[in-house]
Amino acid sequence: MRARDIGVNKAGSPLLGRVVAAYGRHFEVETAHTIYSCVVRGKKKGVVCGDWVEMLPTTDGQGIIETILSRSSLFYRSELFREKLIAANVTQLIFVLAVVPTCNFELLDRCLIVAENQGIKSLIILNKIDLIGKDVQRQVVAQSLVFYRELGYPVLEISAEANAQLLVPFLGGQISLLAGQSGVGKSTLLNALIPVAQQATAEISDALDSGRHTTTHVRLFHLDTNSSIIDSPGFQEFGLQQLDEESLAWGFVEFRPFLKQCKFRNCRHVSEPGCRLLQAAQEGILNSRRLACYHKLMKCIKESLPGGR
Repeated sequence: MRARDIGVNKAGSPLLGRVVAAYGRHFEVETAHTIYSCVVRGKKKGVVCGDWVEMLPTTDGQGIIETILSRSSLFYRSELFREKLIAANVTQLIFVLAVVPTCNFELLDRCLIVAENQGIKSLIILNKIDLIGKDVQRQVVAQSLVFYRELGYPVLEISAEANAQLLVPFLGGQISLLAGQSGVGKSTLLNALIPVAQQATAEISDALDSGRHTTTHVRLFHLDTNSSIIDSPGFQEFGLQQLDEESLAWGFVEFRPFLKQCKFRNCRHVSEPGCRLLQAAQEGILNSRRLACYHKLMKCIKESLPGGR
């Protein structure tokens, strides 16, 4: 769906548009011919960057979002008492790691699980490889990503300031979400791919009186007529309280061949007898760090249930 494919309705009628920026309670909605600064009708919540919406123009350049159209995907995190919606209708997650700061693989795992849950394909980027001083050091860093390649996730090693264009073949026809911890170089990568993004980010920072060099809001940028990149703020935590136990286990792609082989149909793969998943881990078939991550997340989900069951 593209806003430019939809004719502008007659005056006073809602227009179809896509949310291209979300900051607080204000949104930028791109329609076929212009971008409106919008608020949401009444107490309606949940508008997110990437949403297709129906909005009603009011004064010049202003509008009210009245309806959120159905989504193909929703990427968000959820802690015990709050949710943080990040982007909608994403087709590809680009998770950016870097040589500096130290790679947070649990954060990567959590985002991959959400992507699997939402039917979003994933690409892993190792950025700042120019900071690796010795060949041995580079091999150590790269070796840690071999596991993800073996799972089927593409991994690309780049320096955003030198060869960001290596990413271009992966972007065609996609709505890609840049995600990762703070300081890994997402904004540098975006600006190298879409130079106008730097100007747009600075304009928003001026308007909101916020720092120019830190992404504080989610915003969509067009790479070409069929491809877009959504930039998101860096994060250190990523809760998965929105998932149930079955969805969580399914999010670990290497677990899937074993999930139907357990002795009990309601096996949680923690300590149950006859658990094929635990047996595979004991045999060295499954990665022990990933299994420990699963058990940690299972505990969080269990604690969020009524009575902590």
